[in-house]
Amino acid sequence: MSPRIPVRTSLPPLPRVVLVIEDDDRDRVGYLGIRRTRLRARFPNGVTSEPFIYDTVERKALDAVVIVPHFRDAEGRRCVVLRSGIRPPLALRPDELRLEKEEPLVGMLWEVPAGLIEANEVGEEGRRRCAARELFEEVGARVSPDNVFPLGPSTFPAPGVLGERHFYFHAEIDPEALVPPPEDGSVLERDAELVALPLETALELVRSGEIEDAKTEIALRRFAEI
Repeated sequence: MSPRIPVRTSLPPLPRVVLVIEDDDRDRVGYLGIRRTRLRARFPNGVTSEPFIYDTVERKALDAVVIVPHFRDAEGRRCVVLRSGIRPPLALRPDELRLEKEEPLVGMLWEVPAGLIEANEVGEEGRRRCAARELFEEVGARVSPDNVFPLGPSTFPAPGVLGERHFYFHAEIDPEALVPPPEDGSVLERDAELVALPLETALELVRSGEIEDAKTEIALRRFAEI
């Protein structure tokens, strides 16, 4: 029997995921690497600046797809599917650097599905294949890459530290044909919650701040425009 994602008019509580620090070595280079570059800036007036050091973050897979899964419910409303996610950098925000009081579950976000583009997923066709793959892994929806459609131009989410580029897509799914999402095997994707919301409800939650993920806001607002 296929799992059903109930259509709600509000978000359920995010699952409580607690991160336990077993080791904290800030010099370690693993999933991410730090590139330190000595630079100068040459300005239009011909002046060249003094040298300065700039650190950037690098990783093996750099760019990502962002996908809005959607369907029409029995009342004809456009509904979108979101997924809960734990983001360690948010959960590990140092208390002394927090400029205002934050909720104790900081680190958990509601997001549209997204995932890194693999080396063999080249060009527009490759990105569509990546989006279809991520929809199955994260939502349990089988969609042909031919039924994945672009959703505006790409964006750079964190240009101050990382050269990652986001490519946006949307795809209509069949909520009656979903299977349990296989996920990618990583701890951070395990047992995520899925929720379906009317698009207008999701946009209101963006405006109220209950949906805080930037790529999700961009994707939802773009989807509302088509």
